[in-house]
Amino acid sequence: MAGGWTRDGAVQEQIDDTVADAVLAARANMPSGASEPFCVICGDDIPEGRRHAVPGVRTCVKCQSARDRPLAAAFNRRGSKDSQLR
Repeated sequence: MAGGWTRDGAVQEQIDDTVADAVLAARANMPSGASEPFCVICGDDIPEGRRHAVPGVRTCVKCQSARDRPLAAAFNRRGSKDSQLR
């Protein structure tokens, strides 16, 4: 149920579009090509299983986790629906 001048389902459509955009952005940033045998950040070995699971991987799990950590704080998960529409 929408309020004001919006049609029914408009809020859910915007949420769905936001999720779809995030998925497309994540897929665009995925590595491709040949994997590195050693992490480009710390120099540790990248396990063969990780190299096969993620083609084009260039970092070990520990370094990749550290790089991804700031991205998790970029989303306003506590905000009201009104703040998500702005």
